[in-house]
Amino acid sequence: MKLFGHLIAGAVALASFTSFAAHAEDLTFGIISTDSSAVLSQRWQPLIDDLNKQTGLHVKAFFATDYAGIIEGMRFNKVQIGYFGNASAIQAVDRSNGEVFAKVKYVNGESGYYSLLITNVKSRFKTLDDVFKNTKDVTLGFGDPNSTSGTLVPAYYLFAKHNTPVNTSFKAVLPSSHEANLLAVVNDKIDIATNNSVELGTLKTQHPDKYAQVRVLWTSPQIPSDPLVWRKDLPQATKDKLRNFFVHYGKTDPHEKAVMANITGYSGFDASSDAQLVPIREIALFQQREKIESDTHLSDADKKTQLAALEQQMNALTASAGAKQ
Repeated sequence: MKLFGHLIAGAVALASFTSFAAHAEDLTFGIISTDSSAVLSQRWQPLIDDLNKQTGLHVKAFFATDYAGIIEGMRFNKVQIGYFGNASAIQAVDRSNGEVFAKVKYVNGESGYYSLLITNVKSRFKTLDDVFKNTKDVTLGFGDPNSTSGTLVPAYYLFAKHNTPVNTSFKAVLPSSHEANLLAVVNDKIDIATNNSVELGTLKTQHPDKYAQVRVLWTSPQIPSDPLVWRKDLPQATKDKLRNFFVHYGKTDPHEKAVMANITGYSGFDASSDAQLVPIREIALFQQREKIESDTHLSDADKKTQLAALEQQMNALTASAGAKQ
């Protein structure tokens, strides 16, 4: 009976392996929730159709309701390829066995994009000074916690620079997607909101009347363009197919150019690596340092220890980036 049981177990295991092997090139492409699933599907599905056609892979799209859904999907190997922002890509690399292999290119030739703080053109906020005079009377539309342009960059370059902690300084903070925040500003339902130049550029092209309702109060330093991440443990042959497809897509073919233009003004993709995440990692480490330095519950000795550890991380980060470039 034991031998029979082992044979049954072996047969089941073999059947499972055979089934997996037969579908080894079935992949899921996770796309972060910058907009509604319907909008994202309309933008990205034509590219995924071309990807399947040109590579012979079987790739399906997955649109989660938040960034964490894609990160966790990759962590548990339910998602093998992902389109991320830089901040969420850091989570995918650190927690989900991910690796940056490409990044988007813009039609305007720029190698990055910008975080914005926006308001309705009819609002009482004409300048940043108007916002920071009395933030307790201001409702802020903020980004997803894992959003680079909606959360991480404005938290550091804007709010921290004005000594204004987001969670305690405003009348209300309402985290949402870029699309929802943009519509809330256009419809004058919220005082101010974070967003980015890509979303605003798309609005200008597709709905110039709505674009005319938006005032930009602040623009960040340039953010590296959004990365594509794959799981490190994908077969090398699959990686080669993916890389070859993306770095050549949209360069000459009119159909491919049109597909890329529809994905919020992109023109194609360039090869990239984890090194592009270094500037965003540096922002995160600087934020941690500021938090430690201002923590009144820490002793001087604990602060010194924690700050020394952060300095080591920064040095290792800089050395790693230099080695990969």
